[in-house]
Amino acid sequence: MTADRQFDLKARLRDDGPGLACWLMLGSTAVTEIMARAGYDAVMIDMEHGPMGFSEATEMLRALNGFDVAPLARIPANDPVYLKRILDTGVTGVMVPAVQSAADARQAVASCRYPPDGHRGLAATVVRATGHGAFWQEYLAGVAERLTLICQIESPEGLTAVEEIAGVDGVDMLFVGPFDLSAQLGYLGQPDHPEVQKAVQRIERAAKAAGKLLGGIATPERGPERLIQAGYDLLIANSDVAHLRAGADASIAQFRDLKAKHAPG
Repeated sequence: MTADRQFDLKARLRDDGPGLACWLMLGSTAVTEIMARAGYDAVMIDMEHGPMGFSEATEMLRALNGFDVAPLARIPANDPVYLKRILDTGVTGVMVPAVQSAADARQAVASCRYPPDGHRGLAATVVRATGHGAFWQEYLAGVAERLTLICQIESPEGLTAVEEIAGVDGVDMLFVGPFDLSAQLGYLGQPDHPEVQKAVQRIERAAKAAGKLLGGIATPERGPERLIQAGYDLLIANSDVAHLRAGADASIAQFRDLKAKHAPG
């Protein structure tokens, strides 16, 4: 059995402690490979805000072959067609944005599971997730256990229902979306505002009380260390875009300093 067929992120996080992931926004296979080689525990292909479609996401997954990194994807919306198609590519975890109720969460679970436990369409004999049919029966037998289903809480409605969402069987992780949450609570661009942090703490408590994993995004005042201290299991502290921008900015600043230092006169 190959590493990608064995990968169970939720088991690793429970056994080995918190993991670090990186957003992949650019749709580049080269960048995907660089991020995987760096040693991230997981990468999150962002199909909600990134420009990539299913074909590009599939090529990005191919770039992960041979690396010990969990391939995850955030889909554009809680839609059974999106979920069916991204699962067929071979991701081992999916993030559903803007989950606002227990009914939303149950719909996501059902979309990820084959009958009789759900309504995911069955093309296991041909899709990439099963080696294009090479191990489809093995896949059917274990996918429900290995898949990590992540529900993102990022709205007042989701906050109000967070305890019920956390209690839905089949939801593996609650993921805090502090930037959208801050905007919808009336504090646009202020994810660390005290009122936003009150809401975030409610999500944190709900996940822990239900025995679910907790994921989130680093913010200016709550970096990785503070999130680990708060009991987060999966952290996303950066993106491929941010890494590229920071590297370019640092290089330019260094050059300008050197140029000024060696300027004539």
